[in-house]
Amino acid sequence: MKIYHNQLEQTLRQRFIPVWLVFGDEPWQKDNSLSTIKNAAKNNGFEELIRFSSENSFDWQQLLDEYQSMSLFASQRIIEVELTSGKIGDAGSKVLIELTERLTQDQQAGMANQDVIFIFHGNKLDGATANRKWFKGLNQLGCYLPLYDLDVKSLPRWLNNQARQLQLNFTPEVSSLLLELFEGNLPALSQELQKLSILFGQSVITLEQAENIVINQAKFNPFQIIDVLLQGDCKKCIRILDQLQQEGAAVGQLIWVFHKEIHQLYLMLSQLEQGKSHADLYKQYRIWDKRKPLYQHALTHISLANVQRALTRLADIDLLSKSQSEFNVFLLLADLCVTLYHGEITEQFDLNYG
Repeated sequence: MKIYHNQLEQTLRQRFIPVWLVFGDEPWQKDNSLSTIKNAAKNNGFEELIRFSSENSFDWQQLLDEYQSMSLFASQRIIEVELTSGKIGDAGSKVLIELTERLTQDQQAGMANQDVIFIFHGNKLDGATANRKWFKGLNQLGCYLPLYDLDVKSLPRWLNNQARQLQLNFTPEVSSLLLELFEGNLPALSQELQKLSILFGQSVITLEQAENIVINQAKFNPFQIIDVLLQGDCKKCIRILDQLQQEGAAVGQLIWVFHKEIHQLYLMLSQLEQGKSHADLYKQYRIWDKRKPLYQHALTHISLANVQRALTRLADIDLLSKSQSEFNVFLLLADLCVTLYHGEITEQFDLNYG
């Protein structure tokens, strides 16, 4: 069974689940999911927690031994296994398949052990690992909870849910402020909401009060700016670049990311002019369904001439970043974002304005 984070609490209330598979790279959702599962188990008498980690020296046989052993401290146990890598090797795969078989046999014989809960967790799984026999077997017995980064559309819903749980009351302006400042940094936003709950309780929080307290802790990575750029939100691109500069982001990596994306846009727009369809381009460049609206917008609003201007400017920015130190490369990259949509205006200005 596969569920998502917003379905977790409801699923926990429905029935006993002996195996949980929690995998993903978003830290807040992972911590919250693990603590929610453990707290629900604890409320049902699972007092003992045994932890394992699948590092190089790990003896996988311990899992089978632990499952079959009688608890010395409590009748109900949580066995938590952190998979430090999706590649668990032949030994790990063999043991997990055997564990699955024993759990299945116990269920079929009417001796299902409801005194043990397994929680396997780790980083995001690739497609190959999710199709392994050991993973499919565990998934059939339990529940798979993949954790994804919240996109811009999902974040307001998450914020409202958290505010409701904390009994927080704030104006729509405060909600917009929090979303702007903490986009890309869910753990910091969660902490900020808890702080506001302690300070204000159920009182209505105004924008002025929030501005005096809230600290800008939004975090972005170089790839997130590409999505914003494809949406045509140049103002937000500049804000992200400013944040990346404050965080000390590597200029070389940013230039590489921009070049990769803009060069692909150049190829796609060139093929569109030759009569190729959007659908064919999405298939050729392996554009996921979720990202197709981004490219639809970009390919509709960016001209081939402006992409060519942007590539020329990016080459100049790369040279300046490597040969001269008096230029603010992040400012030049902001110019690049504007050029992609308004190149007919920016070409009138020389990049050498540092």
